[in-house]
Amino acid sequence: MNDPDLLRVGLGYDVHRLAHGRPCVLGGLVLPHDKGPVGHSDGDAVLHALIDALTGAAGLDDIGTLFPDDDPRYRGADSAALLQAAVAAVHGAGFAVVNVDLVLIGDEPKLRPHRAALRARIGELLGLPAARVNIKGKTTERLGPLTDGAGIAVHAICLLRAL
Repeated sequence: MNDPDLLRVGLGYDVHRLAHGRPCVLGGLVLPHDKGPVGHSDGDAVLHALIDALTGAAGLDDIGTLFPDDDPRYRGADSAALLQAAVAAVHGAGFAVVNVDLVLIGDEPKLRPHRAALRARIGELLGLPAARVNIKGKTTERLGPLTDGAGIAVHAICLLRAL
């Protein structure tokens, strides 16, 4: 393990406001909730943070450069397709995903009932077993701007290994 490029760590972050009338798309799934993330694409903050973690670890451009929000091609885009394109770029850069860890911060929606399905879906999108995808929900304890279902923030970290 003397090769400094053998393993790479990436960190990603995203935040989206939640609004009535939007589907609650998180982690590549539509969750039952009365509000959903607002965004140029489907607003999936989980996959957006994950894309930034993966591309950052591989030394590639960030999500805003790869899939700009002023490009009409990405209006309403399925973030799962964006993640798959990012994973292909990571592979093209000579890396494979080892594992990912995600923290979702917000008071709503509650993630516990959907945690296993989220891990399975994200693993499917990454080509990983669900055991290599971790996801945790944290509330704000009614402090700060993400309280009462106003929004959701996501921190993502990943480990890549050279192919």
